[in-house]
Formats: sequence, structure tokens, C-alpha cells
Amino acid sequence: MKVNQKDSDKIFWDPMKNVGGVGGNNSQNKSLPKLMIWLILFVSATYVVYTIKLLTTSRSCEDDIFRHHGTKMPILVDKNVINGTLGSYSGRNRSLSEGEMSRIEKKTGLEHIVFGIAASSKLWSKRKSYIKLWWKPELKMRGIVWLDSKVKNYPNEKGLLPELRISEDTSKFSYKNKQGHRSAIRISRIVSETLRLGMENVRWFVMGDDDTVFVTDNLVRVLNKYDHNQYYYIGSSSESHLQNIYFSYGMAYGGGGFAISYPLAKALVKMQDRCIQRYPVLYGSDDRMQACMAELGVPLTREVGFHQYDVYGNLFGLLAAHPVAPLVTLHHLDVVEPIFPNATRVEALQRLTIPIKLDSAGLMQQSICYDKDKSWTVSVSWGFAIQVFRGVLSPREVEMPSRTFLNWYRRADYTAYAFNTRPVMRNICQKPFVFYMTKAKMNHSLEETVSHYTRHRVPHPVCKWKMADPAEVDLVEVHKKPDPHLWDRSPRRSCCRIMSSTKKKIVVDVGHCREGEVSEITSQ
Repeated sequence: MKVNQKDSDKIFWDPMKNVGGVGGNNSQNKSLPKLMIWLILFVSATYVVYTIKLLTTSRSCEDDIFRHHGTKMPILVDKNVINGTLGSYSGRNRSLSEGEMSRIEKKTGLEHIVFGIAASSKLWSKRKSYIKLWWKPELKMRGIVWLDSKVKNYPNEKGLLPELRISEDTSKFSYKNKQGHRSAIRISRIVSETLRLGMENVRWFVMGDDDTVFVTDNLVRVLNKYDHNQYYYIGSSSESHLQNIYFSYGMAYGGGGFAISYPLAKALVKMQDRCIQRYPVLYGSDDRMQACMAELGVPLTREVGFHQYDVYGNLFGLLAAHPVAPLVTLHHLDVVEPIFPNATRVEALQRLTIPIKLDSAGLMQQSICYDKDKSWTVSVSWGFAIQVFRGVLSPREVEMPSRTFLNWYRRADYTAYAFNTRPVMRNICQKPFVFYMTKAKMNHSLEETVSHYTRHRVPHPVCKWKMADPAEVDLVEVHKKPDPHLWDRSPRRSCCRIMSSTKKKIVVDVGHCREGEVSEITSQ
């Protein structure tokens, strides 16, 4: 069939013109399903986008509400308040899980801790002085001193010491270690005997010796890091590598103190007597405790602020370069020299209570800075001592304990420590000039502490370096704002700044490091 141009145009355009005819209806019927599909896709896409945006916004709001300086803030509500306020929810079959309750209940305080102190009747008259330094019954502290036999009580000491009790008879337990003493069995059962007393509202049992000194505020800070509803065995090992090899690196040393959560203590009391019978050849109480922890499958959670101090001599090197962690305990105070010179051991510790009251969180915390004009290195151990070195020493070296002490095994050298150490001086000109804290007070108008450190006058070797001599300085004054939330942040050494440096006096400011601040080495 032959089609001319006019017919071709007519055939092509007829369907478009005949909108009311059959051809128009077919085209409309074909386009409707497409429109419906596009409409459904559009609505679905809108719903998905809206849902994603809603979820993202909700998460962001939640983070903003519970976030403070980059850290989620816990909701702290008294457990009794929870029980009273949420009691109406019981009618709605709503209950809080243990995990939810632990997150919103009151923070751990001294009233939630029970101390178990191992003591000997032969040494009690001397060592009770150490306990008096830190025991504060007015702060709702609870604890028991467990003795091997009765001791004389004095009326004027009532309230100054924990309750005294005699440990249970342990003669039924076998002890076969020829180098030790069977009193180890008695001491190992102190936590169990204390739990059986049935004290209420207990979260932690803390073990120590009669010559252990606790910084109780820091103990509370450490324990608040952990969920007391879980199994925890918290403490630290010995300073002696040989001690840790002989006993265990996984063992907490009781003299340095350790903490056991209440649920773990309940589990321990059910099996400890059977456990002890299985280890008659062990030496002491601590390894028996660790053996039972191993049977329970609970490892040691290390907190380096618990100090066994298995050393002899002077603790200065260890205290002046304390780890970046809260100082929790001191031990073996009868073995080492007094921590401050020209004082008895008890007098020296009494002086330490002054900075403890002002800023316990910052006690012994080291900071390092430089007097650029005089080319001196200054190391501050707040509340204890300051060292001034000629020349520039790197922070890496200064933060390492100097060997002012001897190993627990006297024949062992410095390689037998469980940590790095350095010599007191590598050059006679770099023997440190030491300034010990003599007094400290709070400046309430400036809301900061002011502590004075006086030079310890001992002979120094002759130095031929042509530079300023720290021997002419008599006093270092340190300004520091108390920071009770220091350990709520990630661990970091404090920073110090030389505010002024004259011939006789140095003034230093110590505190939280500012943005971009570092202990930077400068050329000599």
C-alpha cells in the first residue's frame, strides 16, 4: 500500500488528536501504573530518609544530655530513693535489672567498705600508731583488726582504732612450709571471717596489715572505677621481680592492700576452707588467697597505687617519681627510713596528712618543668618533695625512679626490680638538690593550695660547670588548685610552670596541662 506524505502525517498525529477516542484511553491506561509506581517509590524514600534522620537526631540528643567534656556522666541516685520512687512501677510488671540498678545507684563511699586488718599481738603496741593516722570513724569507716591473741585496751584509745577481734582457731588446717609460719592460714581467712559477721550495705572488703597506711579518699576513687556487683580482686604486685617470680605476678600482696568485691567474697567463703586444705605447702597468706582466686577463675586487676614496698633503705626515689595513678597505700614502714628527714616514722607520716587533707587526689603526683634562664630541670612531687637538677634532663629520665633504695633480696642488683630505675646521678654535677615539704595551706581567696619546700642541706660534690648553682636556693613555693576529679579523666602527668626564679626562691605553678602544653626539652 502506498502512503503519501499527507496520509503519513495524518496517521502519526491522529492518536494525539483523538484524545476522546479509543487510542487516548489506551495511552492513559498505560501511564497510570507508571505514575502509581513512582508515587509509591517517592513515599517510601521519604519515609526511609525521615526514619534515618529521626534515629540520628535521637542518638545525638542522648549523647548531648549525658555527655560532659567528652565523658558520659553517670546518673547518681540513692538506691533507697529508687525503691521509693519507682515502687509504683511494680504494679505495671516493670523491674530494674542488676545492671541498670548499679548504673544509677549511689557512688561507693567509705561507708560501703569494710577493712580487715591483719595484726600481731607482739607488735600491736607499736604498729597501732600507723592505723591511728588513717582511721577516721567519724567518716563512717568500718573495719576489724584481727589478732592472734588478746591485747591490752586503753580507754583513751576508744574510737581511735577499729574493733579488735581474735581470729578463729586454724589448728585443723595443715601447714607444711618449713620456711614460713602457720599464722599465714589465719591471715588468709580474714576476709571470710569478716564477711560472716553479717555487716549490711557492704560493697568491698579491703585487706591490709597493721603497718599499712591507706589514703582512703584515693582508695574510694579507685574502687569507684569498678562494678561492685561483679567479681573483682584488686591490688598490685611486689617491687621485687624475684618476689613476683617466687610467688606470682598474678598475686595481690596483702601488705600493699587489696580489695575484694562483696559477691566475690561470698563465693570465696563457700569454698575457702576446702581450698586452703589443698595448698599446705604454700608460704604465706597472700599466695593462699591467690590460689583460691585461681580456682574461682578470677584474675588480679592491677592498680599500681597499692604499694607493697618490698625494699630497704630510702623510699625517696619511688615516691618522687610516683606512677601516674592515685596513691592508695604505703607499707613496710618499719623497714624503710622515715619518708621525711629528721623525723620519726610516725611524725613523717603525720606531716603527709597535711597535703592529704588539702588535695588527696594530687598527692605525690609528679610534674616536670624547666628553668630556661638557669638551665635547670625541676621535678615536683606534690605534697612530698622537689628536685632541682643542673642541666636539662628529659622527662623520660626524670619520671624513672632513682635508686635510693635496695632490693628486698640484698644480693640482687637493680636488674631484679619489676620496673625501670636510674642511678641517683650520672654526673657529679647532676646530683639533685632536694627540697622537702615543710608546710602547706589553702588560700581560700584564690582557691588554691600553697605549699613550701625547704632545701635538705647535705654535702654536694664540687661541680665546675659554669652555671647558676641551686645550692643558693633556700625555698620552693608551689601553687596548685585542688582537683578532686583528677582521676575521672584519662591518666596524664600534671604540668608545672616556673612563675619566678630568684637567687633564694623559686615559685612554681602546678596543675592540669593546658592546651598544647608539654614538658619540652630546651637546649642547655
